Amino acid sequence: MTTQTPGQLINEMAPGKFLKLAKITPAGSLEARKLSTGAVNLYWRVTVAGKNLRELVGIYDSSAPPKSQTRTPKGFSIVAATRAAEAMAQKHVAHLPDGGIIGVKKAEQAAMVAKQKAADLEAHQTLDRLLTDYCDHLETLGRSAHKDARSIFALHVVAPWPDVASMPARNVTLEHVADMMRLVREKGKDRTANKLRSYVRSAYATALKARSSASIPVRFKAYMVSHNPAADTQPDESANRADKNPLSAEELRTYWQIIRNLPGIKGAVLRLHLLTGGQRIAQLVRLKCSDIQPDSIVLTDGKGRPGKPARPHAVPLVPAARLALEALNPAGEWAISTDGGITHLAPTTLSNWAVAAVGDQIEAFNTKRIRSGVETLLASVRVSSETRGRLQSHGIMGVQARHYDGHDYMAEKLEAVETLYRLLTNTSASVVPLRKMA
Repeated sequence: MTTQTPGQLINEMAPGKFLKLAKITPAGSLEARKLSTGAVNLYWRVTVAGKNLRELVGIYDSSAPPKSQTRTPKGFSIVAATRAAEAMAQKHVAHLPDGGIIGVKKAEQAAMVAKQKAADLEAHQTLDRLLTDYCDHLETLGRSAHKDARSIFALHVVAPWPDVASMPARNVTLEHVADMMRLVREKGKDRTANKLRSYVRSAYATALKARSSASIPVRFKAYMVSHNPAADTQPDESANRADKNPLSAEELRTYWQIIRNLPGIKGAVLRLHLLTGGQRIAQLVRLKCSDIQPDSIVLTDGKGRPGKPARPHAVPLVPAARLALEALNPAGEWAISTDGGITHLAPTTLSNWAVAAVGDQIEAFNTKRIRSGVETLLASVRVSSETRGRLQSHGIMGVQARHYDGHDYMAEKLEAVETLYRLLTNTSASVVPLRKMA
């Protein structure tokens, strides 16, 4: 009696039936099942808890070399299927305490689900998303820089580098950030390149700090960043040099003469800006009626240390400044407004009014020169750097100043704006140094 080969048995088997081909060590057997199409599937069969379980090995390839032990492009020879079934059987026996092949399949499925979840999460934790979350965080803290950061990210990250912007934030490298900065510099925007670096660095620093700081929103932990790709990039120090070109004492007096009798809201707001020490225009126009006191105003300083909320900044008023504020007729929410306090004046509007009022009476005039001019003028009469910094809210430096110095400096700031007013209204050409202020 001639024994038929597995291939012959498969050729003769009826569709829909299972045929045992060989015993598999250490457990189970190799079976075949012919489909109605004529194709044949090969299975590893094992009994688990009294129930038959079949695991698909693959399609039978009748054209494969009989002794081939690896899968062909079309499927498996009987020998190759046997080797594959043996691997399944060994895995089954090795994991019997965990349910055998069933436990293995559950573990593999769980691993696949976890991997997919991680991939889905990573797909959402992109550089673009991190930068957006960082800007939202700044806005929540009341930091005015969020607008500048959004604009720089949109123009110099998302638009020119869509592939980098859409990659997981944790995979962004130093070279990626350096390339972004290089492209901005090639456009002649060295200062913007430095600002881009600074904002990207702060965004990553926030995500890194989220691990240890409860003050950082938990969403930043999801980025799983382990490095700051902007930290080791090199800024262009020359682009960070101040280019204020402050108004001279004589130019400041000229500016005062131009605006001191300028009628309407234009004159009032320009006088208030100058007589309060050249406050940041973006902060001044956001003065709320609720923050007006009889002898002072309280502005909200949104600049300063990254990750810190905006802080109140009190500014004393000399009589002429109080008159200017009263001329604005503060009402509603916003004190400096053209619609009854519903919306505040735009910073660019104030700047444009100042430029229009000056015309060609002061060469190369712009409103940035007012703020630096005031500080320079006060410095020339020995008003201390501490007082000047407090008046113009340059920031509170040092551990002692931030944590232990509870003095409000209102007396010193008042003396400074009184000095400023005297110097502005002094028609002499020279500035006489005053005593040094504490």
